[in-house]
Amino acid sequence: MMTEAHREAAARRICTPAVDIIRRKDDLELVADMPGVDDKTLDVMVEKNTLTISGKALPESEENLTLKSSEYGIGDYKRVFTISEEIDRDRIQASVKNGVLRITLPKAEAVKSRKIAVAAAD
Repeated sequence: MMTEAHREAAARRICTPAVDIIRRKDDLELVADMPGVDDKTLDVMVEKNTLTISGKALPESEENLTLKSSEYGIGDYKRVFTISEEIDRDRIQASVKNGVLRITLPKAEAVKSRKIAVAAAD
């Protein structure tokens, strides 16, 4: 038997957010567009080699207004990434502003490139 919560979840769409991945010297930055999502309705989880982002976009409601037509459907967001051992999981940071999620994935110290000093031989 389907509960009310199951019916509500089934009625909501699951959208795959558009994501840009930017490679920098010491980290990667993941930028995801998730309109309608804020810090209270967003989850970023890391488990082993899996990074999962999920969020719920809540419909905006204004007092004394009745929606007559809607072309934009509110839905949930979910996207899963596999991350390598090169990422320092303890230093991952995330922020969201105006529906744009930014996740910084720092490289582990062992994999960062470094310049080796070369001494002149006698």
